[in-house]
Amino acid sequence: MAELLMPKFGLTMTEGQIVQWHRKSGERFAKGEVLFVVETEKVANEVEAEADGELLEILAGEGDVLGVGLPIARVAYEDDAGGPVPVSARNRSSDALPSNAPISDAPSARKLMRDHGLSPADVVGSGRGGRIMKGDVLRVIATPLARRVARQNGVDLHEVTGSGPNGRIKVADVEQALVALPKDLPPAAVPVPFLQPDIKKPDASRLATARRVQAAKREIPHFYLTRMVNVLPLGRLRDDLNGDGAGRVKISVTHMLVKALGLALAEMPAMNRIWTEEGILSFSTADIGMVAETVQGLRIPVFRDVGRLPLDDVARMGADLAARARDGKLAATDVGGGVISVSNVGMFGATSLTPIISPPQAMILGVGAEQQMFRPDEAGQARLSREICLTLAADHRIIDGADAARFLQLVSRNLEEPLRLLRSAAAVNA
Repeated sequence: MAELLMPKFGLTMTEGQIVQWHRKSGERFAKGEVLFVVETEKVANEVEAEADGELLEILAGEGDVLGVGLPIARVAYEDDAGGPVPVSARNRSSDALPSNAPISDAPSARKLMRDHGLSPADVVGSGRGGRIMKGDVLRVIATPLARRVARQNGVDLHEVTGSGPNGRIKVADVEQALVALPKDLPPAAVPVPFLQPDIKKPDASRLATARRVQAAKREIPHFYLTRMVNVLPLGRLRDDLNGDGAGRVKISVTHMLVKALGLALAEMPAMNRIWTEEGILSFSTADIGMVAETVQGLRIPVFRDVGRLPLDDVARMGADLAARARDGKLAATDVGGGVISVSNVGMFGATSLTPIISPPQAMILGVGAEQQMFRPDEAGQARLSREICLTLAADHRIIDGADAARFLQLVSRNLEEPLRLLRSAAAVNA
């Protein structure tokens, strides 16, 4: 017998989410068949069987998030000593119980006892739902929503029959009790009508995003810098490049932002690094992520080695990555790596965006919509300006405020003097 462990995809991966099992406990598999799918860094990875064998027990279900190297299943390969363990020779479910087993032997009851410091003798069941005794107090086992609805409508949960595991009372049980109330109650005793909330379980993609951003805000000490940038010259250059009729891929503001970030990283290589548990990891190429909205949720495909690429190549790469992101065809090589991403919400008319860093990166640039305004020139005369708000979020574990300000200043200069985007990176500043 062997254990299947959470695989490691990429240098900086620390955890993955099981999004799908292709085999069930007790089923056999052949070498090369897909056993399960792991999502990490917002891309799905299919994991194939190393040899013929049998899936003995699934330890991590769909939606579970585990660290790299932790066991997710037990398997028996044909080349293991003694061969595969027969399905009939083992208990298919460690949680299975005979129908006459006491309630205190059920998995949910065992967890309940652990949570409340109870002994098996403290846990009892009845026809009206699960109860726990602690001292002289009889407590009802009910979901939080069921308790709230019962409280709003004056329902005594001790008089409600629970239909959940081990008699746990659910909101449907409270609703049934309301229907069964006597019809001749005086007006003061009539329950208050309530609206049933529409609760849906989030899909695997939304769960993965929720865990990722929650961990990022909790574990990464964010700080923010904001700067208004005049993009009037940038817009003119983009119009000139897109209007030459040469049949090239159209260049967008996002493409120019990515190029500006790539040049800035090439000119400030000390910013091209991230914080890891093993130490500070530096990169030799300027890889820039682009936050993309897809039907599967947000994805962050990465432009590779942008610092040395011509702007036309950046635009072609961006168009290809965006198309594959929309179609759900991003490969593992399309995501991961890099120290910074750009999130542009300008097309929605939002003035600015204060973004959350996508781990393990160290920075993210939020971009707002263009705003037309007048600014005084050197002579104090009003001059038309088209500006965008850039908000840089940085990881304070590895980046100081002054360095982040210099980096944002350099990015802004690349945008305000857009001919810099058509040239190679300037002399390197360590």
